[in-house]
Amino acid sequence: MKQFNQTTLFLILTFGISFSIALAYKLITGGAVGNISYTILGAIYMFVPTVSVIIVKKFIYKEKLRSDLQISFKINKWFFAAWFIMPIVAFGTLGISLLFPGVSYNPEMTGLAERFAVMSSPEQVEQMKAQMATLPISPVWLILVGGLFAGITINGFFAFGEELGWRGFLLYQFRELSFAKASVLIGFIWGIWHAPLILMGHNYPDHPYFGVLMMIIWCILLTPIFMYFTLKAKSVIAAAIIHGTMNATVTISIIPLSGGNDLLVGMTGLAGIIALVLVLVCIFIFDRYISKDKILNNQLKNSI
Repeated sequence: MKQFNQTTLFLILTFGISFSIALAYKLITGGAVGNISYTILGAIYMFVPTVSVIIVKKFIYKEKLRSDLQISFKINKWFFAAWFIMPIVAFGTLGISLLFPGVSYNPEMTGLAERFAVMSSPEQVEQMKAQMATLPISPVWLILVGGLFAGITINGFFAFGEELGWRGFLLYQFRELSFAKASVLIGFIWGIWHAPLILMGHNYPDHPYFGVLMMIIWCILLTPIFMYFTLKAKSVIAAAIIHGTMNATVTISIIPLSGGNDLLVGMTGLAGIIALVLVLVCIFIFDRYISKDKILNNQLKNSI
């Protein structure tokens, strides 16, 4: 009963605060996406799960955070694997996108500008394209190098704001469940939590309503990857590294493309979903046939 109450309180606080912030932003700004005010909204939104965890676990139940939620900075090989997994997925997504009809490689690297044309003025789109043209090397490599650095610094910091809730608190609360059941449940909750932002045009500017469903599916597929690395590294910091690096390198999967739409190409589109399924297959094979410390077929409490 105590566990149920903690989980319920966390969800009420997280969704109540998050949705209220998003609603206030929508009423004040009209829901504009892609500007500095939206960036600030996103940063605040990402830290709501951590705030909720602290309120519930520390102030209401007076329990420890660090050991229960696997907050460990003890570096191991899984930290490095976490650092590189999402850039690999981004490049894989790019390759899969190019297999779709009507999608082609764009040497001018204006795919990102074209993707955000619906949310930007024609002048802003042209300015973005002009900036791409003046770069001394391909923006893909600049995004990769900058994204790897950001993933373990500023982006990783903000990603931790989410991960302490999803792959820290909820993973611990659902420790009596199997890996698969907990993954689906946490992924579904995580996906629903994104709904207000998606409805404003985040990730799926051309299809905001169907985008909510796509985001739920995407989060359900992402969650076992995040959970697996968290359990292997014995640290929620690994999930923050994956999350932060993913957010910083996601445009690699879009910028060299022409054609397609937000439901088809890119990390959050069908191509990205296929790429995640392939990663999950690799994790399943690794865990079953290679790893000595097997996780997938056990209850979570045996790995925490």
